[in-house]
Amino acid sequence: MYYSKSAKYAIQAMIYLAESNQEDLIMVSEIAEAYKIPKSFLSKITRTLGKHNLLKTTRGRNGGIQLSKSADDIKLIHIVEAIDGPEAGCERCGFGFDACSDDEPCPFHHKWGHIIKDAHSFIKTESLAELLAESLQE
Repeated sequence: MYYSKSAKYAIQAMIYLAESNQEDLIMVSEIAEAYKIPKSFLSKITRTLGKHNLLKTTRGRNGGIQLSKSADDIKLIHIVEAIDGPEAGCERCGFGFDACSDDEPCPFHHKWGHIIKDAHSFIKTESLAELLAESLQE
């Protein structure tokens, strides 16, 4: 169950926005600096998130980005699928094997299969707000 670096950065940016005041527009450069992400790379990611209605984007001198809806209403799977495509939401082998299921197990399936299923279940059910709350408790 591999996700791209873009998906990782997208989740980080969305957490940053969820933690910020929902009324304020945040500059992409601010998030890029906070997480040491190349600004041009993060700009492309935020445009994609905007096209998937996860972000509101405002261009211009006083522009910026903000969440398009409540962090409670955004599941991690929405972010990952927006960036990596709908196939990212499908369960697949965590080690990259083409065939990996209970019927056709890869060499790691019996030890790791339940972990992969738990991780997949987590991104399908965990909201951005829940993830933020858990990270703030640490």
